[in-house]
Amino acid sequence: MKIGVYSDVHANLKALKAVLSVYEGMSDIDWFVCLGDVVGYGSSPDQCCDLVKEQVRFAVLGNHDAAVSGRMNYSYYYPAARMALDHHITAMKKENLQWLADLPYTVMVENIWFSHGCPINPESFEYVFIPEHAEALLEYWDELPWVSLIGHSHLTKSFKLMPAEDNVSRVQELTGSTLSLEPSAKYIITVGSVGQPRDNDYRACLTVLDTDEKTLTFHRADYDVFGSAEEIWSNEHLASDFGKRLFLGV
Repeated sequence: MKIGVYSDVHANLKALKAVLSVYEGMSDIDWFVCLGDVVGYGSSPDQCCDLVKEQVRFAVLGNHDAAVSGRMNYSYYYPAARMALDHHITAMKKENLQWLADLPYTVMVENIWFSHGCPINPESFEYVFIPEHAEALLEYWDELPWVSLIGHSHLTKSFKLMPAEDNVSRVQELTGSTLSLEPSAKYIITVGSVGQPRDNDYRACLTVLDTDEKTLTFHRADYDVFGSAEEIWSNEHLASDFGKRLFLGV
């Protein structure tokens, strides 16, 4: 089985369309999942919700999705992020706000866990992007499935968790565009961002999990970054920095 998994669209319609185009060229994907934050920061929240709803088997709730749909208090967000979320609430269709309000925090399919942030206490939207974050999950070894796929950090960080052995490190950070997944280990993998990458690569990120071959592959999709930035810059409710950072992937 092959599953297309992506996250953190953040209302960047041009990036999302580029990702969907790449997936369309992969004729053997069985189904798709979005790991949250369809909205926030960008200029096209409604259009992105429409496309994601149409494509995925399911999506999970991101923190920005929770904010616009009334499921969390985002008053502590920094002003530019709050302003964008306020704008999205007033600009979006009621049916899309309701769709976001109905999303689950996590979904488990067989031995794969899908969530926006750390799958343990998912309502807190905690990050997992450094080894120390992964090490903190070792105490939940029995609760973790074979693979946990998350978003939230906008990074492409992957950690292998290994069974307890004397004098052996139980957490290994993985690198590379294709990860080989051993049946005896457990994995926490952040799938990057479609609409606002922060791993120093401006291109939209998407992944494919192959449960038969036991691999996860990262792909990148080029898109009209300048066009996306212009759409942000022309909207008085969106901070110009949200457009500028798209060029650098930060």
